[in-house]
Order: sequence, then structure tokens, then C-alpha cells
Amino acid sequence: MTSPWWLAWAVPVVSVALALVSGALIIASQGVNPWEAYRAMFVGAFGTGYAFSETLVKAIPLMLAGLGVSIAFRMKLWNIGAEGQLWMGAWAAAGVGLYLYPAWHLPPWAAIGLMMLAAMLAGGLWGAIPGFLKGVLQVNEIITSLMLNYVAISWALYFVDILWRDPGGLGFPNTALLDKAIWLPKIQWIPFLPQGHRVHAGLTIAIIAAIVLWYVLTRTKWGYEVRVIGENPEAARHAGMPIVRNIILVMVVSGALAGLAGMAEMAGVAHRLQRGLSPGYGYTAIIVAWLAKLNPFGVLLVAVLFGGLLVAGDQIQITMNLPRSISDIIQGLILFFVLGGEIFSRYRIRIR
Repeated sequence: MTSPWWLAWAVPVVSVALALVSGALIIASQGVNPWEAYRAMFVGAFGTGYAFSETLVKAIPLMLAGLGVSIAFRMKLWNIGAEGQLWMGAWAAAGVGLYLYPAWHLPPWAAIGLMMLAAMLAGGLWGAIPGFLKGVLQVNEIITSLMLNYVAISWALYFVDILWRDPGGLGFPNTALLDKAIWLPKIQWIPFLPQGHRVHAGLTIAIIAAIVLWYVLTRTKWGYEVRVIGENPEAARHAGMPIVRNIILVMVVSGALAGLAGMAEMAGVAHRLQRGLSPGYGYTAIIVAWLAKLNPFGVLLVAVLFGGLLVAGDQIQITMNLPRSISDIIQGLILFFVLGGEIFSRYRIRIR
């Protein structure tokens, strides 16, 4: 028996609603009116042009990393390593911007392109490791991709703290700033953004990536193979589809998109490699992909909502005297209820 079409959308909506109700109970336990807190969060994230611009800034890495994990999830590959792949992308892009750009006397547009390429290559290679282990040795990709996050972050921070540390940084563990010519430019095609906004070209890159990913998944032979292997690997094997090759390739593409997210955050916002570059974008991207039902355009929309949630955390800390971790708790509740709601999408419950 097939599930009705509306159930696939009703379950996530109800799941998010239940998560917000649970979050309201937690907020109320802090002696704060939940309605007022949620109102402050909404206004802080979407109420003004500046607030919305900051939401978009937070959404850009979530979009790219969310697109990355969504293509892996399409093939039932649980890439939990987007955080590490993001850091590897940021590290590779920083190396190009700090050293190759001045050494090779590159024009700025070529340096930005090379930073993007280096980030995708580093993230893709980092994703290929659990892909190879899964495809060839049948090692659980959840464990390998998750553990590689800690390796990648430690690797990048070793360069931040020691090898690439800025001697003029007054003791702070940062690299030097990138040359301003190779910062990702601010976008101009959204008319209502205020002067001095921080929304950069990473948003354009994310939209293009979503269009390309949608086309590949729905209009190409490889996209068809990805869907078939994810839905029925035995049928794919009998049809002669190269499963091992596709496992590795999907993890490479997944890691490349996450690496691109790291480059966008480094070159568009921080303008250097530094501690705290990512507050867990790679992990939040998992929730984004699930809520979007692995739809590339849905990922863009859900990423904006979660970007707003990140911005709202700062807002309620300032205006409501609530801990910023409230927004992290709400994110966790959303993931918990969404995963729990999958039971109702997959199975029909009967009361006897």
C-alpha cells in the first residue's frame, strides 16, 4: 500500500510544530513568555532588511552543505562528515588565497575560481575516504565520516594556530586576512538588502549548485543510477550498474559541495581561516536536507529558515536574556521529531 501524497509533507510540518511546542515548554521553564520569545526570534531573523540579510549570510553554508549531504542521502549513504569536509574546503581555499595568489600573481577572478576548485577538491577527497571504505571494504560510512570530522578540524586548526598563524595578529590564533581583492563580492541583485549588508556571491553559487544538482538527479543517466541504487541496490546490481564506483563518486560530489560551503564562509564572511569558522554548519545541514525531503530547491528554502534560527539565537540572548543555546535546543528538537515522524511516513499504524 502506497502512502497518500499529502502525508510526505504533512509529517514534517506536524513534526516541526511539535518541536516548537516542546521548545515553548523549555522557554517557559526559564520564566519567559514563549510567544514573546518566538516573536522576538522571528523579528530578529526576518523583521528588517538587515536582519534578513544576516539570515541569508548564515543560510549560505547551510545551503551548500545541505545540497552535499542530500545527494549522499539520495543513495542511502549517510554522510555525517560534512562538517569536516567544510573545514577541509576552507583550509584549501585559504592556502590558495594566502600563498598561491600572491606567489603566482593571479588576477582576482582567477584566484577566486582557484579557491573554489581547491575547496571542492579538498572536500571531495575527504568525502572519498569514507566512500572508498564503504564501497570496497563495506565499512560503515556513518562512523568513518563522523570520525573524520575531528581529524579535519584538528588539521585545519593546526595551520591556524601554528603554521599559518599571523605574526601580526596580536596573539590571536588566526591566519592573516585575505587580500580584499579576492573576497567574495557582495551581491547586488536583491533590491531590498540594506547598505553595508554582508550577503556575498556564495548565495549565487548555492542557487546555481541547486539547479545543477536538480538537473543531474532528474535528467541524467547518472542521476537515475543514484536514485535506483538508493531505492533498490539489488535491482541496480542485477541491471549492471557500477555500485562501488557510484558510491565513491557520490561521496566525492557530496564532499565537494560541503568544501565549497567552507570556501564561501571563509572568503565571503571571515576572510581568513580562524577558530569558530563553523558553528556546526555541517551538522545542521543534515537536518536541513531531511526537512527538505532531499529536494535541492527545498534545501535552499529550509536553509533560510535555519539561518534565521541561528540569527534568532543571538537576538533572544540580547533582548530576552535567554541563553543562546535555546536555538540549538530547538534545532535538536526539530531533528528528533522529524526523524520520529518518519515512522508515520514509512508505516501505517493500526490500533487493534
